[in-house]
Amino acid sequence: MILRNTFAQLLIIGLILFETVAFCAEHPELKAFPEPKEGMERFAITLHQKDRNQEASLKVEIIIGKNMLTDGVNLVRLGNTIGAHTLKGWGYTYYEVTGSSETLSTMMAAPEGALMVNKFLTASPLLIPYNSRLPIVVYVPENYEVQYRIWKASEFNLKAEKR
Repeated sequence: MILRNTFAQLLIIGLILFETVAFCAEHPELKAFPEPKEGMERFAITLHQKDRNQEASLKVEIIIGKNMLTDGVNLVRLGNTIGAHTLKGWGYTYYEVTGSSETLSTMMAAPEGALMVNKFLTASPLLIPYNSRLPIVVYVPENYEVQYRIWKASEFNLKAEKR
């Protein structure tokens, strides 16, 4: 009985891992995008397939950043921006991080002897439409990381009050 349960658990874990590996496989449209320039890295996000009606209520938030030591007191963020560009000859959109990688921070004095804290610092995120037919390609400076979140709209529209 224990052996059968263990086998079933391993089978389920294996299927989950297979789905993850298959999901991470290279998107066929990714070949159209150029290799990154010197000092840049290319990240690709492949979204789960949805029909167009489902996609209309979804958005993708692209978050770029890197881990840095901070004083743990001040609010700190990166000065970069994420810009949308069109891939010539294809019409596909890709995103590139530009601007200064310097940090912007509040200026509160940290308590004496405060320990430095390793935090994931981000630039201003970018919210884009959900499109499962194409990969989301983001070019970032080396040592940056790309994260994302999926946002879903409410099923109901709310009415504003006339005043």
